[in-house]
Amino acid sequence: MVSKICLQVFEKSILDYHVFDDISKQSNNPYNKNQLEFLLYQKNWIDTVQWHLEDIIRDPKIDPVEALKIKRTIDLSNQKRTDLVEYIDSYFLEKNKNVKIQNNASFNSESPAWAIDRLSILALKIFHMKQETERTDVDQSHIYNCKKKLAVLNEQNKDLCTAIDELMDDIQNGKKYMKTYKQMKMYNDEDLNPVLYKTKK
Repeated sequence: MVSKICLQVFEKSILDYHVFDDISKQSNNPYNKNQLEFLLYQKNWIDTVQWHLEDIIRDPKIDPVEALKIKRTIDLSNQKRTDLVEYIDSYFLEKNKNVKIQNNASFNSESPAWAIDRLSILALKIFHMKQETERTDVDQSHIYNCKKKLAVLNEQNKDLCTAIDELMDDIQNGKKYMKTYKQMKMYNDEDLNPVLYKTKK
């Protein structure tokens, strides 16, 4: 099951990050570069670092210069995240390139890798919501509310895993076919972002 592999890798990445809990720490990917797991680990590491950057930038007392620096780091992180999603989809395309597509095969609007992207973020939500249920510096109502939210997240996780595995089965059996679209993000592109190309002139 693809979802089981994803969750195992995501959980390892999240735990590895929190050994240091440092946004400047580079990942020490334990997987071989030709493995799907390598891409999954890199993907989740980026998500985990970005999760904490998003926390930091919301500090009401943050220095504006530092906030701008973090915002640009987040923009770069988003580009790397998108690139990795596309690499993961390319992996699945290559793996299933010889599958005979059935005449009545349908197209899924969300590719496997974009569903896996959501699973990576969900793994982070579950990890951090579980942390909230274990705090000792809050009242019981906070713990109770966070436990309820954690239950919903776990149910969502189960449903998303099922959906991903069913999609992968359908692709492998020719019942669905894949397409990938380059995201073509414009805000980082000096030729497409009007603020940047006007500055160039």
